[in-house]
Amino acid sequence: MRICRWLAKPAGVLALVLSAAAQPETVIRVNVNLVHALATVKNQDGQLVGDLTKDDFEVYDNGVKQEIAVFEHHSELPLSVALQIDTSGSTAKELKYETDAASRFARTLLGEGNPEDTLSLYTFNWRVTQELRFTRNLKALDARLKSLQGDAGTALYDALVFGARDLEDRDGRKAIIVVTDGGNTVSKYTIDDALQAAHLADTVIYSVVVVPITNEAGRNIGGEHALQILAERTGGKIFFPAPGPELDKVFADIIRELRTQYMIGFYPKNVPLSKERFHRLVIRTRRPDLQVSARNGYYGAVRSGGEGGSPEDRISVTPDRMPPPDNPPPAKKKRY
Repeated sequence: MRICRWLAKPAGVLALVLSAAAQPETVIRVNVNLVHALATVKNQDGQLVGDLTKDDFEVYDNGVKQEIAVFEHHSELPLSVALQIDTSGSTAKELKYETDAASRFARTLLGEGNPEDTLSLYTFNWRVTQELRFTRNLKALDARLKSLQGDAGTALYDALVFGARDLEDRDGRKAIIVVTDGGNTVSKYTIDDALQAAHLADTVIYSVVVVPITNEAGRNIGGEHALQILAERTGGKIFFPAPGPELDKVFADIIRELRTQYMIGFYPKNVPLSKERFHRLVIRTRRPDLQVSARNGYYGAVRSGGEGGSPEDRISVTPDRMPPPDNPPPAKKKRY
């Protein structure tokens, strides 16, 4: 086996290419030390706060305070949204409300902001289908939304894992918006797998739980709690709209949050390496009256021998996933 290495600049990219005569070439992507997170801030009344500066924030990596190296106010980086709609049998009655609201959401999202913003549509019942690759084609999106029908079981965690993996190699900001009734019945993956995939992709999860039943005895409380964990630990939020007009308000709230995000980045310093890849991340403001929503950690370097290590040990390696080709014909679907 031969190894070819490209050394990175401080904010560059480092890659290892391994190949063998009898095996296909494998590419390993190495994440450099820059860690970034998206954050939203609200006051005690729940109103978004969008006028803070870098000096208003504090960042802690495994309890060690860090210096903020990258800060963007009202980030205008391109946004990639994975919109995931539950089409299992239990959602059949609410599906038209959901797809109509999703269509209006897409028109507003892509009609504002960065002209490079894109949206990908996924559906999930007993399997996960990527109905449309990341696009700005509203006509194709509307056509797919109108054709959806409810059927069979619910692979909720599978949908989140596959959506996160598709987002992982995309530039800019990323978000998953999952519209569901909270149930999960046939997933191969677990909530832990979904959370790890979201952290690896640096994506925020917004959980939209459409609740036709207000009585707790008829609801999937366990599934709702899982979606709340996924939202909170990635810096997102969970919503509980009733079918109908409330969905439009939820989508509008999500757009406002996406348009009022802070991009915060730092180069980890003085953080002891350990056998745990997951780093606990805390982002807060110096003002106790403000609440920050941001992911609670990231997957970084790990050293088999314990703490310490050389500079190379401070670089984490994850297998590269080959994304499907951009802009496939609308008739083609990717099924998992």
